Amino acid sequence: MRAGIPERSVLMGPDQRSELDRDIWSRRYVPAKLGIGGRISGARIRYRGGHTREYAKKSYEIQLESGLVLHWNAESDDPSMIRNALSFHFMEQIGVPSPRTRPVWLSVSGRPDGIYLEIEAVNSRFFSMRGIRYRSLLYAANDSANFELKDPESRRRKRSLADGYEFIEGDGDTLVRLSDFIGGLHRLKDSRLQEAIEERLDLDLYFKWLAGAVLTGNYDGFEQNYALYEDDASGRYGILPWDYEGSWGRNCFGKPCSADLVRIQGYNGLTRRVFQFPEWRRRYAEELERIMETEFTEERIGPVAGGMLERIASAVKLDPARAATLKAFGGEKAFILAYIGKRRRFVRAELKRWLGNEVSLPRRQLAGGSSD
Repeated sequence: MRAGIPERSVLMGPDQRSELDRDIWSRRYVPAKLGIGGRISGARIRYRGGHTREYAKKSYEIQLESGLVLHWNAESDDPSMIRNALSFHFMEQIGVPSPRTRPVWLSVSGRPDGIYLEIEAVNSRFFSMRGIRYRSLLYAANDSANFELKDPESRRRKRSLADGYEFIEGDGDTLVRLSDFIGGLHRLKDSRLQEAIEERLDLDLYFKWLAGAVLTGNYDGFEQNYALYEDDASGRYGILPWDYEGSWGRNCFGKPCSADLVRIQGYNGLTRRVFQFPEWRRRYAEELERIMETEFTEERIGPVAGGMLERIASAVKLDPARAATLKAFGGEKAFILAYIGKRRRFVRAELKRWLGNEVSLPRRQLAGGSSD
């Protein structure tokens, strides 16, 4: 244990390290050894992430011979280092299966790389441990995974409606089924559209996921940075969170952002079509209100965030590659709690404006609420 957190030790020869550094954008793995708790295992390792690959402190993905896959996030843009961990904990609490996390101290070939967040991969092991039987799994790898017909940059019709997704598991018709679903969102109308969505989408899970992304303010989480799977029994799509570093009042570069940045409907073509139907707007509004009553409060989040920050405080001081100052780290609990208060007020005001006289929520009046 280093400063009270588990240690991970990666061993690579100079040739493997040179191969890893030759192209930091490569998805190829290089052979390595991983030491955990005195045990050495064979493994493969590569860099991971987007713009953070250009940082001095890089993030990694490692695959063990046992099949276990782990992600080590440097969390370089997050002064708190807990935003992903806190978001996944929050998502789990509101009913969305989410990756487990833990802070670790990493060294590579004897050189200390410092503190990282170890994140469970969303793969077959993830679903097996939760008793979820699934037919296919896709990652929303970029903002083309927006459930729209057109490319978000070129504004031209996509070559495939499955653009933006990385195929992980499934059969030969996995992408065909997804393309048919997205096409139907734009082709069908009224009761036929509603029936198609009900048949192919787990609406309860979708509303929980959407509410979680909206409340945490993860601007990049609606059109990418999620996992999409087909439930084996129902055939419906389920959606799970991924990469929530830009949340709780900071963007993906760690810069403070306004609590009203993310609208309460989120941003993608599927949500836009779902909210054509008043009963589904009501269900989502009730879900938002339920979560703000039970989980999205300073009283619930404060102790969790405080415990996470306290656990890593000593390791943060020892980290040779941390970009954020200790002063910034020390102010993060107050920063996150202030965001929650502001976000609650904004969401309640927007719900009232969005719904107007359409619905009276049963749990409490939209203008009220504690912790504001």
